Amino acid sequence: MFSKSRLDTLSDGVFAVAMTLLVLDVRLPDDFHPRDSSELVSGLIGLWPKFLPYLLSFGVLGLRWLSNVELRSKGEYLDREYANWWLLYLFLITCVPLSTIIVGRYPQLAPAIWLYSGHTLLISLVGLRMVFLTPDLEKGDHLRRRQMSAFLLIGAALLAIAVSFVDPPLALWAFMLPLAVPPLMRRTGAVAD
Repeated sequence: MFSKSRLDTLSDGVFAVAMTLLVLDVRLPDDFHPRDSSELVSGLIGLWPKFLPYLLSFGVLGLRWLSNVELRSKGEYLDREYANWWLLYLFLITCVPLSTIIVGRYPQLAPAIWLYSGHTLLISLVGLRMVFLTPDLEKGDHLRRRQMSAFLLIGAALLAIAVSFVDPPLALWAFMLPLAVPPLMRRTGAVAD
């Protein structure tokens, strides 16, 4: 048996590091030397293609972290199967900066979209599996929000893959879908706990 508080502490650290590492690829080129304010502003605007994947990944990780924090269990200890799935989940989280860098550098290439989308799809599926393995899980709106968030991320990943066959750069916008969770929950009548 493993202490839930210890796994939560590890999780918080992994999410914090992964979310911080995301921004490292959003930088001006080393050979960029603006001669005036106009060139600097132009260079900063030119970072948009790399900033969008960072922003989306930060949002995805933030929503996943919030979902984990919000999930309630009366159990203080978790078994080996849950701990193994949790470690797989955290491994996938640590790989988000890599898939973000790839999609940020090559958003016009469908395989970059497939990698990023497949990665987020795995995160969602493993996260859902962990919900089913959580001992003494408390039912309520928090559980519904967690499941809706995961299903929206799955939908976003599948939509991005489909759109990537037609317009790879447009495909990334599918990842705005998970941001619809709070308004959807309010609309369906879910009340904050």
